[in-house]
Formats: sequence, C-alpha cells, structure tokens
Amino acid sequence: MSEEQKKYFNFSFFKIDPKWRWMADLAKEESARELENVISNSPVEIRTYSTLGLRDDADFLLWFMSESLEDIQETISKIYLTVVGKYITPSRVYISSTRPSIYAQTDRTHSFVSGMEPKKYAIVYPFIKTREWYLLPLEQRKQMMDEHIKTSQKFPQVELNTTYSFGIHDEDFMLAFETDDLHVFQDLIMELRGTRVSAFIKVDTPMIVCVKKDIIPIITSLG
Repeated sequence: MSEEQKKYFNFSFFKIDPKWRWMADLAKEESARELENVISNSPVEIRTYSTLGLRDDADFLLWFMSESLEDIQETISKIYLTVVGKYITPSRVYISSTRPSIYAQTDRTHSFVSGMEPKKYAIVYPFIKTREWYLLPLEQRKQMMDEHIKTSQKFPQVELNTTYSFGIHDEDFMLAFETDDLHVFQDLIMELRGTRVSAFIKVDTPMIVCVKKDIIPIITSLG
C-alpha cells in the first residue's frame, strides 16, 4: 500500500435515546430515510452495522473510511442535524489509519479499502501490545508474526482489516475481522491464543460483534 492510498478509519458506535421509541412509526420511517440520504450523499465511504441486543453499550455502528478526517467530521455533523441525530449518543469512537505491514510478506489489501463486498459480520476491537514486544529485535518479532500469520491463513473465510492508531488514538491498532460464520472466527481466535505473539498482547477488548445491515432497517429496528 503506497503513501497515497492511506485511509482513515473511524468506528463510531451509537446508543439510541429510549425517548425514540415513543415517536410515531411513520415519523421514524421518515427520519430513517433522512439519515439514509445523508449517508448516501457523503463523500466518505460508510458501512452500517447493527449491534442491537449484542452489547449493552451500543445499538449500531457507523464505520467510516476517508482520506480526510475533516470529511468524516463533516458527515457526523450532518448526521447530528437529522431527526435521528437528536436521539443518538456516541458510546465508543475509534480512529485509525491504513498503512503497510512491516511483518506481512505480501501486501494484503484491506477488504474495505479494496472495495470487497462486506461479509455478514464484522468483529471490531482495539488492540495493544506490551512495550516489551516493541523492545524485541525486529527479526525476532518477524519470526513470531510469521507463525501468527500462518495460523490466520488457515481460515480463509475470515477477512482482516488491520489499521494503525499509534499517536492518533489510545490503542496501537484497530482490528476489524469480517466473516459470514462467527463459529469459524471463534476457531481462529482460539488458535491464535496458542501462538507466541499472544504472550505480548496487553489489550484486545472490547470485542464487538456487528451485523451488517442497511441504515433504514437498523433505525426502524430500534423500537
């Protein structure tokens, strides 16, 4: 991935105000279409996911991708100006950027960046390695990451978006796995726990399962 291809990712999780459920159904549908119009006309690429019933701290996710943080901010501002925007509160927000891996032997393009169709589920989580990891010689880290990567390659049903948050957010990385089968993803994570790199993981939670849905069904599902 070249310097020109770098993109910012923003993962914005939202909670709906319980007062939303008292609005008339017709008004909810009109409000959902208003929000859809903002999203479809944004210069930012946006994927929408439901987390309804899967978390107590989020009802849906807006996953933004853009070369411009300011464009992401402008889009979120327009979302807040909609009727739905008056009833939502951000519960978790993460910022990261794409960049080439220093460990992967080949440059595996992120599925979102490459324009691949999103899979049924996205599993999003922040990721922090220990400081001891970064003090190891690069060659030693590469050897351990080779093992880690080979384990991941045993599960081609799972796509990975690895982005970097160093210096621009609290974590080291943001990971967004995509799969049509959560059981396969669970198998992958269980195997990765047995790799040597696992000893150097400091934080990999919250691990948030998100179900791919269009924005109108998401909003109308909120009660």
